[in-house]
Amino acid sequence: MAAGLALLLAAVWAWRDWAALSMLRLPDTDDVMRLQQIRDWLGGQGFGDLAQHRLGAAGLEMHWSRLPDLAPGAIIALLTPVTGAHAAELVAVILWPLLLFAAALMLVASIAREVRAPAPVVVVVAALAYPASALFLPGRIDHHGLQLVLLLILVRAVIGPGGWRSGVAAGVASVASLVVGMETAPFLALGGAVLALRWVADGAGERLRLLGYGASLVAGLALAAFLFRTSGWGAATCDAFAAPLWRAAQVAAVAPLALALSGRWLGTLRTRLVAAVALSGVAIAVALTLSPACLSPYGGVDPLLERLWLSRVAEAQPLFDAPLDHAIGYVGLALAGLAATYWQWWRMRGTGWAVLAGFQLAALALALVQLRGIYAGTLLAAPGLAALIACARERGALALAGAWIASAGFFYPALGGLVAPPMPAATCDGGAVLAQLGAQPTGTLAAPIDLGAYALAETRHRVLAAPYHRNAQDNLAVYRLIDLPVGAARAEAKRLQVDLIATCGGAWDELGAPPAGSLRAALRAGTPPEWLTPVAPGASVFRVAR
Repeated sequence: MAAGLALLLAAVWAWRDWAALSMLRLPDTDDVMRLQQIRDWLGGQGFGDLAQHRLGAAGLEMHWSRLPDLAPGAIIALLTPVTGAHAAELVAVILWPLLLFAAALMLVASIAREVRAPAPVVVVVAALAYPASALFLPGRIDHHGLQLVLLLILVRAVIGPGGWRSGVAAGVASVASLVVGMETAPFLALGGAVLALRWVADGAGERLRLLGYGASLVAGLALAAFLFRTSGWGAATCDAFAAPLWRAAQVAAVAPLALALSGRWLGTLRTRLVAAVALSGVAIAVALTLSPACLSPYGGVDPLLERLWLSRVAEAQPLFDAPLDHAIGYVGLALAGLAATYWQWWRMRGTGWAVLAGFQLAALALALVQLRGIYAGTLLAAPGLAALIACARERGALALAGAWIASAGFFYPALGGLVAPPMPAATCDGGAVLAQLGAQPTGTLAAPIDLGAYALAETRHRVLAAPYHRNAQDNLAVYRLIDLPVGAARAEAKRLQVDLIATCGGAWDELGAPPAGSLRAALRAGTPPEWLTPVAPGASVFRVAR
């Protein structure tokens, strides 16, 4: 049922978005950049070389991982000799999210069985669980869908009774998720805490699971450091799987292994609790002493860039700073699911329901910092909501309809739309800009930040600005360039070795009104200075100039 529903929804979504999808104009800038990273790798760039050599003035070491490239890259490599590169890439960007979506639905159903919620209903609720479901749209090949699947494996491994196999599954999923990226680290820590608490409560009965978890963490991190060591391994930041994160994780991984190995000498609940608290505290302190950057993995974003760019990224906004319609759409289902989960725990007092509630609370806590934290909470809401639907069925049609509405993920963005301010008419035809850029000889491009990833994927130009926090210097350089007076902008463009300047309706609106006499004012008016030659001089709308 999960596979069939995933296939049906993927087909409908692909049909709806076919105009853009068929041109490989993917839903998000990160999806496009992921595709370009795969192209570069398959085109001969080293497996460990994660740099995007055409981004920024001198190339940029990305804070990414090669692990999410493996499956779509394999699909493209296998199909290209048969179908050609474009068709192979199109199959990959449709098939990979579909497979992840089916896996996610199956895992949520398995979790539901563990807490005795109706699995078929859970599959339907999870399939519509916005915003998590949007991570599996055709074209969504970035790492978020993969991380959700790995997190669901962890939850499934810790939620019910189990032996060493469950521990190994939890450890392997945790290591893989850390290799992919830092976003789920709080959930991974919570999973480890749940396993430790279960061991504290049930000593010998949970020793093998904790042993499997600790051993697979230590061995998995060592293997991952060998397999996925990147060209940026020595970077001093903790925003990617590199030396600082690896050191911190490896030290922390020693704690559950040591607890499991010493379990036979810790015969009482009290001694196990004291040992778990003491050893975990020491491990965390040592890890952060060795890798202090991990206290604030993304803390190095320039304040100006954070205001101009990062604060406008919907999923990166804190819950209470987000527009009301976004906040309702993102957290509505998760709140309803948490209430239903708590209600089920209150009725049944089951450990599984308590664990589910813990992960959902963690998702809401993360959403207070960045809305993207809620993705896991919406999928894990499905078992509680399915149980609510099952109870409502016994109370008549009206109660059943209310339960289904509360469980429908698409209801909450629709509800948020009722309080949304009017949206300005779209004025940016990005496709036309990219078409003009693609026809130009290769050079260095200064363009709006959100156009950067698409320009990298659809042209051979070097792109100065793109939506990545490590590219702060060049992003700020473009912002400065377009607000300089026309004469000074010419000298700055020459210093930056810019060959092409692109604009688009609504570009750089985050800067406010353009200063009089600035390059931005001239571009907005469609009257570029004499040192810029429009590449399509007869066009009714100015877009690109050399």
